[in-house]
Amino acid sequence: MRASELDPAQFEDMRPYRDDEVRAVLDRLIADPEMSHAVAHFLIPKLARLEGPLAWLVRQFLRFEFRKVNDVRGVQAIVEKYIDKVVSRTTSGLTISGLDTLPRDRACLFVSNHRDIAMDPAFAIVSMYKEGHETSRIAIGDNLLGKQFAGDIMKLNKCFTVKRSSGTRREKLQSATMLSNYIYHSIVNDNEHVWIAQRSGRAKDGMDRTNPALAAMFAMTKDRDMPFADFWRKLHIVPLSISYEWDPCDAQKAKELYITEHKDEYKKAKNEDLASIGKGVIGFKGRVHTAFGTPIEADFNDVNSVAEEIDRQIVGNYTLHPTNLIAYEMIYGEVSGLPVGYPHKPWDASEHLETREKFEARMAKVDERWREKAIQAYANPVVSRLAFE
Repeated sequence: MRASELDPAQFEDMRPYRDDEVRAVLDRLIADPEMSHAVAHFLIPKLARLEGPLAWLVRQFLRFEFRKVNDVRGVQAIVEKYIDKVVSRTTSGLTISGLDTLPRDRACLFVSNHRDIAMDPAFAIVSMYKEGHETSRIAIGDNLLGKQFAGDIMKLNKCFTVKRSSGTRREKLQSATMLSNYIYHSIVNDNEHVWIAQRSGRAKDGMDRTNPALAAMFAMTKDRDMPFADFWRKLHIVPLSISYEWDPCDAQKAKELYITEHKDEYKKAKNEDLASIGKGVIGFKGRVHTAFGTPIEADFNDVNSVAEEIDRQIVGNYTLHPTNLIAYEMIYGEVSGLPVGYPHKPWDASEHLETREKFEARMAKVDERWREKAIQAYANPVVSRLAFE
């Protein structure tokens, strides 16, 4: 099937909820006890373990909060308030760059580095919302939909599903083709932005690299007679860098890397992804910056060259934090001449002695078997920057 002949009906199993479905889904969520417990844990964590009256109060609160909501935009207006709460509670400030140069009259494919399951797309969307841009559809793995209420929340917020479960080679090819078609359809036919991570899973080691297979997946929808460069321009690919001063899941990621490296098969506990989402949401992140790159418009004539350009922009636009430079110096020695923070300032280790003490104390609490992995993950954005210079 040619790209121009895509049938929207084929996307029923993966698409986000439509406006006409929102009210019924909200009513189902409000009645779900697991949803009430999750909201209670976020709003009043000290009392979240209490049952009975508290659950009833939470349901009444949700019913009141969403009483006038009947479409996706209404849902996102409410959600934005709570992301603001996350920003104020768990960060030292969210800064944004690059959005002012992007056109508002056409959709973009935002290819983002990936450090946190939920907060990466959340920070991207709230950045767009605050700057007056339309928000994007979000690609999420179907492994995150184990619970009905979690899937409902995500699909109410313009998330669509990517099949990550195992299957035959034919099934994987069919899934990739469907994903490629849906991304193209969203951007070109629906004029809807799309957010997708640059590779499957989080960059637990802090090395932000685009899997060329991702670009190959994008191109599965390309008509045979269309040059690659024209196709990339049609998708309007924009690299996106999100950086955190502190990673709430740093020790957990380091442990997984250590176990995998030592030949032990890492088996996730039941609902571990949902636990990681929770930790990423409520954990302290320090300064956070979202940097939107420039559309890929040059003549990149294959999947590898476009993946390299995405990497160049993601690494080049990544805002280094003092924690990154401190970790780098702990492993490799002094470094100078690199910009740090936003707005950028030249790195001067003497100005960040208090942060160094906090970082060393934090790393001292990490199990000594995978402590080096945790430090290296903070240092690797500096390694990447130096490699691209």
